[in-house]
Amino acid sequence: MTPNTQALFDHELKRLHSNEIVNLRERYAGHPVLFVNTASHCGFTGQFEALEKTHQTYKDRGLKMAGFPSNSFKQESKDEADTARICFQNFGVTFDMYTHIDVRGRSAHPIFQELARQSSAPRWNFYKYLIDAEGRVIASFPSTTRPDSAEFKAAVEKLLGS
Repeated sequence: MTPNTQALFDHELKRLHSNEIVNLRERYAGHPVLFVNTASHCGFTGQFEALEKTHQTYKDRGLKMAGFPSNSFKQESKDEADTARICFQNFGVTFDMYTHIDVRGRSAHPIFQELARQSSAPRWNFYKYLIDAEGRVIASFPSTTRPDSAEFKAAVEKLLGS
């Protein structure tokens, strides 16, 4: 399946709880990437800790990471400051986090429409998508696959060419 990097990266999004606008093409195109839809009030919210560890482990090897808070499953705060507090203060997240977007259905942001086209739509919070430097989804993982699992780590290593 041919990736539509335009649908995946040709967007500008506001960073979570910031006025900064990020051009996703400039930030991610040509790099291996992990995209994850998140929610601050979900049973899987503790995965932020393992996601941050993944970021720290692989950032110097070129892996870019981005979290997309979403209330598509009714478990995200409507208050962006609350979402930011949970991500940044409670879990020490330093990877890119963006303002709330929809990740499923007709109102899904084009990024998640393209992820669904290439793979599958997230069925819950904390779906993880590994994307190669050409914008192809090479693996996706459900909420139940933790970022510190052997399966997930092996996929990241493969993506990075190890």
